[in-house]
Amino acid sequence: MTAEDWPAAERIFREGIATGDATFEVTAPTWEAFDAGRLPGQRHVAVDADGTVLGWVAASPTSAREVYWGVVEHSVYVARSARGRGVGHTLLDALIASTEAAGIWTIEAGVFPENVASLALHAAHGFRRIGTRERVGLMSHGPWAGRWRDTVLIERRSAVAGR
Repeated sequence: MTAEDWPAAERIFREGIATGDATFEVTAPTWEAFDAGRLPGQRHVAVDADGTVLGWVAASPTSAREVYWGVVEHSVYVARSARGRGVGHTLLDALIASTEAAGIWTIEAGVFPENVASLALHAAHGFRRIGTRERVGLMSHGPWAGRWRDTVLIERRSAVAGR
């Protein structure tokens, strides 16, 4: 993912924010903030034959502590118009390949339990449920505004990296 991809990726991010089931975020960051917080080799876009961005995936370090250098947290977003076409699978395949090539041994995420499509997508790529973080965040937007939300902590351990 590059700065040129950001306008389309930001639009897709805003679609996810609007659902109320994708993120606690209220607004999409600027490209500069997004770029600063994500690992350059662990962010990808899926594009259609005509170059239209259909979705994106990006990972961030979970900690600045040296011992956790091989653990990342990720987000994956698919455009509403592209859902059900395998875009999420393509993006997770790309993320898994790039993290394993970089020696990253754990990919994790927090997913709202109501986001069953995301949980199923991740399960198909070897992510397992670690547990539920109950009432971990208070929603400030969308259909859940003013209500506490749980997240399901999921992770995928590499079979090749970090061994």
